Amino acid sequence: MVVPFISLYIASMGNFSDAYVQTWSGLTFAVTFITAFIFSPIWGKIGDRYGRKKILIMSAVGIGLSVLLMGFATTVWQLFLLRLIMGIVTGFIPMSQALIAVQTPKETAGKVLGTLQTGSVTGALMGPMLGGALADAFGFMNTFKWVSVTIFISAILVFFVKEVQIKVSKDERDYKTYTSKEVLKHIISRPVLLVVMLLSLLIQVAHFSIQPILSLFVEEIHGPVNIAFFAGMAFSAAGLGNLLFSRRLGKLGDKVGHVKVLTVLLFAAGLVYLPGALVSSVWQLVILRFLLGVALGGIVPLRIAYIRQAAPLSMQGEVLGYNTSLRFLGNVIGPALGGLIAASFGFSAVFYITSGLLILSGVIMLYTWYTSEYEEKDSKLFSMLKQ
Repeated sequence: MVVPFISLYIASMGNFSDAYVQTWSGLTFAVTFITAFIFSPIWGKIGDRYGRKKILIMSAVGIGLSVLLMGFATTVWQLFLLRLIMGIVTGFIPMSQALIAVQTPKETAGKVLGTLQTGSVTGALMGPMLGGALADAFGFMNTFKWVSVTIFISAILVFFVKEVQIKVSKDERDYKTYTSKEVLKHIISRPVLLVVMLLSLLIQVAHFSIQPILSLFVEEIHGPVNIAFFAGMAFSAAGLGNLLFSRRLGKLGDKVGHVKVLTVLLFAAGLVYLPGALVSSVWQLVILRFLLGVALGGIVPLRIAYIRQAAPLSMQGEVLGYNTSLRFLGNVIGPALGGLIAASFGFSAVFYITSGLLILSGVIMLYTWYTSEYEEKDSKLFSMLKQ
């Protein structure tokens, strides 16, 4: 709700140059992701040990207070520090993923986490539009205050959630306490799990590479008439595809295998991204963005569902924390990389390079999964022959 007008809010704080506003808008936007990158695994580990519901409430209250105080900020430094603090307590979505994952059988994890992704995407679609409308109607400061109310309501709702210790697994490893060293060793010793988590970084870089220049690209192919409307449509098209297919693709992963569907979607996303460099009308771009949203929409719940299978329940929060840290790092690298490529080689180069990055991710995932499966079957056969 607040991201679309952060730069306008900064500009309203004084008589600043365009360069100053653009620089501090980027820094203020990025600092939340940088601090969240550092603190996500820490909150995940605390949640594993002391209960995820408590961390969810703390996170919502912390974010709510940060956003509320942003409405009283009078200098850029105050806004920057509040965004930094917000990054420290940000972790509501990954913690909710962990809370749901540990109470969900492995067989239905993709479907359930796909439903969660649908809720998250709905908020991402509605937020900017609603935040912009509130800012126009009530001003920037009052909008921050209204946004904080919605976050406090989230904290109240979580307060009434019962964190049930359901025995969804018979494996004793799911209820053992692990040190951070043991958690990292577990991740590194499983190549498929490690690659699935590293893909969180690559996919976010690919997804966010086009974000800072999408409006400019729309203007280039469509012209300045109703640019805000058509740019918003291009942004929302990916979210709509994501919204409609997340749950279905998660359910499909439960049936045929999360890694199989994930690999297909990585190749599909790469192939859909490629024609974006050649579009000549905004409607062609909107259709491609929708198809991209379909592919990317399934990738998030499938990754989380696989982690649910590959990591014991009692370390889910910390593992998801590392996964979220990698996603936040991608959120920082992606826009910077996309802007740099566009400035150096033009808009088309962003589409070509991003497409290549997604296809490369698919190749890495396929190779790792295939070699891991082959080695596992080979070792089982060797053990049988030995007996």
